[in-house]
Parts: sequence; C-alpha cells; structure tokens
Amino acid sequence: MSYGGGYSGGRGNSSGWGRDSHNRDHGHGNSHSGGYGGHSSGGGGGYSSGGYGGSSGNVNGYSGGSGGYGGNVQGGDRMSNLGANLQKQSWDVGNLPKFEKSFYKEHPSVTSRSEADVLKFRTQHGISIQGRDVPRPVETFDEAGFPTYVMNEVKAQGFPAPTAIQSQGWPMALSGRDVVGIAETGSGKTLTYCLPAIVHINAQPLLAPGDGPIVLVLAPTRELAVQIQQEITKFGKSSRIRNTCVYGGVPKGGQIRDLAKGVEVCIATPGRLIDMIESGKTNLRRVTYLVLDEADRMLDMGFEPQIRKILGQIRPDRQTCMWSATWPKEVRNLASDYLNDFIQVNIGSLELSANHRITQIVEVVSEFEKRDRMTKHLERIMEDKDNKILIFTGTKRVADDITRFLRQDGWPALSIHGDKQQNERDWVLNEFKTGKSPIMVATDVASRGIDVRNITHVLNYDYPNNSEDYIHRIGRTGRAGQKGTAITFFTTDNSKQARDLVSVLTEAKQQIDPRLAEMVRYGGGGGGRYGGGGGYRGGRGGGRGGRWN
Repeated sequence: MSYGGGYSGGRGNSSGWGRDSHNRDHGHGNSHSGGYGGHSSGGGGGYSSGGYGGSSGNVNGYSGGSGGYGGNVQGGDRMSNLGANLQKQSWDVGNLPKFEKSFYKEHPSVTSRSEADVLKFRTQHGISIQGRDVPRPVETFDEAGFPTYVMNEVKAQGFPAPTAIQSQGWPMALSGRDVVGIAETGSGKTLTYCLPAIVHINAQPLLAPGDGPIVLVLAPTRELAVQIQQEITKFGKSSRIRNTCVYGGVPKGGQIRDLAKGVEVCIATPGRLIDMIESGKTNLRRVTYLVLDEADRMLDMGFEPQIRKILGQIRPDRQTCMWSATWPKEVRNLASDYLNDFIQVNIGSLELSANHRITQIVEVVSEFEKRDRMTKHLERIMEDKDNKILIFTGTKRVADDITRFLRQDGWPALSIHGDKQQNERDWVLNEFKTGKSPIMVATDVASRGIDVRNITHVLNYDYPNNSEDYIHRIGRTGRAGQKGTAITFFTTDNSKQARDLVSVLTEAKQQIDPRLAEMVRYGGGGGGRYGGGGGYRGGRGGGRGGRWN
C-alpha cells in the first residue's frame, strides 16, 4: 500500500534535495589517539548554571574539574528564565492550514485475528493498553503497512520481527492519535516514533523558505539527541528527509546553518532550542508531529518549565507522542495538560523493575576495597575480547581518577562526563562502540540516552542516589533480547538505599548478599552516598601502553 494524499499527492519520493552530512561540528577523527595526557582545555560542559555544570580549567592528564551532575533544581541547558522572551502564540485552529496525520490502514491479517488471539499476543509480550479505540497490534513488519521505501531500510537492518513497543506503537502512531508509550530503555522505542514520523513528513507540503521543521523531537541529553538523529538519518535517507540536531555545549554556527537551509526534522534539547527560537533562528509554526522522548528524564533534570514554553509555540492540533521509562505523577500531569484523548501502551509492569535478563551481583565492600575488586572483575571479564563494560561513578572526579588508575595499569579505559568537550565525548563514545576501548567510565550523564549495543557488563563503582537511577544504569546491558551482567559495589554509606535495592533484587529473583539483607534488618546508619575519593589527582595522563595498545 502507499501513503501520500495530503497536498499534491504528498512529497512522495521525487523531490531531489541534497542533504548535509549529519555529523556537523563534531569532527571526531582520531585527534586524541596519542594517549590521554595533557589534552583539551576543558570547557566545563555547555550547561551553564545547573545542568551538567562542572568547572572549566585545564584538564591536564586527569585532574578533572569540580562541580556535579544536575545543578540546581531548574537544571537544564541554561538558567531557568530561559524563554522569557518567547512570543506568546494565540492559535485559531479553524484558520490554520489543514494537515494530514492519519495514515493507518489495518492489514487484512490483523483484521482477521480473533479478540482472543489479540489478547494472547498482548499478554505474551507484556503489552497493556489504555484509552478509546486502541488499534490492534501488528505481528510482522509487513502488517505495519509502511511504504516500501521505509520497509526496505528496516529489513536491511536484519531485525527478525517488531519489538513489543513497535507492534503496538506503530498502529497507534500511524493512526494520528496522541500516544503515550511506557517502556524500558532499549525496547526499540526510537523506531516506534521515527518511522511514522517519516510517513507523516512525506504527506505534508514541502518546506518553504523560512519554514521551521515539521517533526520536533525533544530529548534530555545531547547523547540521546545524536543517537535519535542517527536513526532518523538512516531511515529517512531514501525520502531525502533533512534533519539537524540542536543541543548545547557546541558552537551554534552549524546548527544555525542547518535551520536556515530548512530541515524537516529537528532533534533538540530544550534549552538550546529555546535559544534558537528566541534569537529568530527557527520557529515551530510548521510542527505537526511532536515527540517527547524520555519525558521522565527531562522532568527529572528540571526541564519542565522549558518544555511547557516550547509546547506553547506549537499548534494545539498537532500529533504528540510521549515516551517514558516510568509513569510518575509529573509525567501524568504533563500528558493530561498537553495530549488530547491520548491512547497509552505500557510494556511490562508500571512498577519500576529491572530487566530480568540482567544478572545482578551486589557486593558489600568498604571504600578501600573498590579498586582491587574492580581490577579482579576486569581481569575475568576482559578474558573475552568481545566484552564491553560500562563503569558508573558518582562524581566526575572519581570517573577521572579511576580512568587514570586503569590506564596506568594498562587497561583500555576512557571516560565520559559533563566536563568533556562535545567532540571528545563523541570520540570516546565511538571508541567504546567500535570496541577499540571496551571499558568506558561514566557519570550519570551517560546513564540514559547512551545506546551502545552489546554492552555485556555494567559495574556500579559508586551506588547511585536511588533505585530508579540504579535500574536505568544497569539497563545499559541486556538490551534487544541479550543477556547482561551488572556488578554493584555497596558500602555502609549507602545503607539507606538497602531496602529499595533488596526489593528490586527480590522482584528480579536475584541472589542477595547476606550482609545486604542484614543492613535492611538493622536499618543501617550512614549518611548519603559516597561523594568522591582520593586517587592520583593531576595524574600522568596517557597510561603506559600495556596489554591493549
């Protein structure tokens, strides 16, 4: 079947614009490859007063910088008064240009299934739905009825069948309805909204000079934004769909040039997008398909005021798709304020729970035992050269300290956190993805949004602030149906978190360290989590080569 309709038969496939490369301004190359000593003048993250914060100052070796993740409660790309100069929009929906948003035509195989078959499929895949007239799930790619130019790209990726969220989410999004999707990270949600977005764009009139994007995707972090861009670039190629990624921490020039040329898709973090709108570099008048990805994460990071300002710039009869790993009160409120008569799909339980394919090992240790334990685990894990491990720390300083410690011991470790400049973060991610550096040390800036396939192990060097962050951290492994292992160091300073951790472990039927169970029984003392530790500040940088170089 074919889509199109809309104006003059939609865009179809004939319009022949060129596209820019999507890697603008990243310039990762191998400029850092001669070891990690004494490079970069550290720019202190791009997130100003709050957000990823951190100090500036020269990063010689791994002296790191101070500051922390999250900033003040307003957090976000910039100060909380961002958007104060946005023009208030008043919408007369009756006089707005009409647009096409309903494209779904149920496949005969789907129509012919009995209610019992549909219920059985949903139950087997942990799919639950809410709302009026929710379309039935599709069981194969062909049943989704995407046009050939989209389907060819999907089949080329070699996926055997749609994931649960795709089976139910595609018919929902293609029907033009407002959609809420609740699913764990790594469930395939990016494609769930990307492919319908491509169909949506191809049914709209072509962009005129000065038009803003047709599809807007809001994401909490630059890492996630770049990954979404890679998916849209891959699947939008055959339709000549142009996109740009708009986020802080890098020069604006390339982003402004893309917006000026005209892009059908804009993927953005909230702060930089508001900056672009306020300065007249783009507008949201043409947006008819809006995606909020990792909505819970954006609200956690203090972006709610910015999101509300952005949504006020978009016509109210747009289609909105909101995706979230959890469904807390704040996300529910946002959905009820901005989505119309929405339909909802949940994959798995609404209670926050860990992926059952992940083996969780929690070791109760003292602060001084951590490095030794980590080294022993690495010796075992790295016997298999295909393994990849992501190590989480509580602070940027500890991330730099243990990265330096590992490199001096000959391990191929690199670190990523908010103080790293963007091109360095891109380079580190690429080294990790390709397996050239199979050990990556990260702060929570990487806890969500970094979608690297085949991470076999996660090690929580420092326990996070709460069990929700714990679940998101360990969710970097065990993706796309694979098994994974998460190792966590837990100290008496973390004892206040013991009860929550034990309930996560119990729900996932994991073994529990008797000393951890004892902490729960006796209530434990200890304040707050471990906030940083000594180590060789200043360091030597580069490492001594060792077994991996």
